[in-house]
Amino acid sequence: MIQTLEQLRDLYAAPGERARRKQLSRIDAHARRFIALSPFCVLASGGVNGRLLDASPRGGEAGFVKVLDEHTLLLPDSGGNNRLDTLENLIADPRLSLIFLVPGVEETLRINGRARLRDEPEFVDRFAQERQRPRLVIELLASEVYLHCAKAFMRSRLWEPAGWPARGALPTMNQMISDQMGLAAPTETQEAMRARYLAQLAQERSPEKE
Repeated sequence: MIQTLEQLRDLYAAPGERARRKQLSRIDAHARRFIALSPFCVLASGGVNGRLLDASPRGGEAGFVKVLDEHTLLLPDSGGNNRLDTLENLIADPRLSLIFLVPGVEETLRINGRARLRDEPEFVDRFAQERQRPRLVIELLASEVYLHCAKAFMRSRLWEPAGWPARGALPTMNQMISDQMGLAAPTETQEAMRARYLAQLAQERSPEKE
């Protein structure tokens, strides 16, 4: 069992100069472009009240996360299941890490920093023309910015359709959750679930939601 830094480092070579120097303290032009092309990111935040750490997916149109300046980005909060795991975590611990993905691009972008939850009009109004005006915006003050190499995506072949399993390899979401909760509810088909979600997303675009 590895229990010390010394034991850990004995297993690996020292990081190369490129790996050490690629970390920036600001959002440069390349990172800004990467974010502008990204429709999806994963947020990692600290747990509260003894809860384990949390990772949460977020998505939108490409560029749904806005770069305010070289140290600040804004992430709108979209409607979800109202568990608010990430938002509750940030109230107690403002540390936040994001990994941005761009479809078809095997590199990823990581940004670490400290977050604040902003509900002032000057923040939420920036997203008034988006799919849905958010109740609040996560403001991230970036302190570490760096690109990850393509090896993880090359190993996983994530963007290669030939390596994708058939959707039927998994039960439907409704079936999995019903089984986990011990429910005997009728099983919603994958097609019916998508139609329901698409209807909800269409409502987010409606003028009444703005």
